[in-house]
Amino acid sequence: MNVRLNAEIAMAVALAIVLELLSKTLPLPRLPYGGSVSLRMLPILVVAFRSGWKPGCVTGILYGLVDFSISPFYFHPIQFLLDYPLAFGAVGLAGLLKGVGRIGIVAGVLLGNSIRFAIHVVSGTIFFAHLAPPGQPVLLYSIMYNISYMLPETIVDILLSQFLLKRLIFGKLEAADYSSHK
Repeated sequence: MNVRLNAEIAMAVALAIVLELLSKTLPLPRLPYGGSVSLRMLPILVVAFRSGWKPGCVTGILYGLVDFSISPFYFHPIQFLLDYPLAFGAVGLAGLLKGVGRIGIVAGVLLGNSIRFAIHVVSGTIFFAHLAPPGQPVLLYSIMYNISYMLPETIVDILLSQFLLKRLIFGKLEAADYSSHK
């Protein structure tokens, strides 16, 4: 990795943490065992779409580790791995659709957040089964719990990433096209 990319990853992790901390000051609903709607995935998505899936995954993993160090919440080491580095690292897989255009951005955000969602559901099913209401299937409880914040966050990510990436990536391409015609 080069210096520019390392700096971009560090800035994205820092910005994701700031966005998460800011979201805690807003009157947004926060779930009792983790999970809330936040803008924290946007910097990870930007790195993934600008630099590819590997830097995107590294950014997500680092974010997960820093987030855990700020507000640790875990029952078991495997649950820690699932809910922090693996789940947030999966968001970087959005970069697999780098360069596919605006449809690729939507599909990439859906891909990264869907895998993150699946990892959180697995963790919830295994490690938070005791929280399911009596008679409710644990898997259904975990799906409903995690979708309650992941679906709105994914919609926000899709909408805002379109705007951000238009400025950061497509705007740069249009400027390059313009300068090459001079």
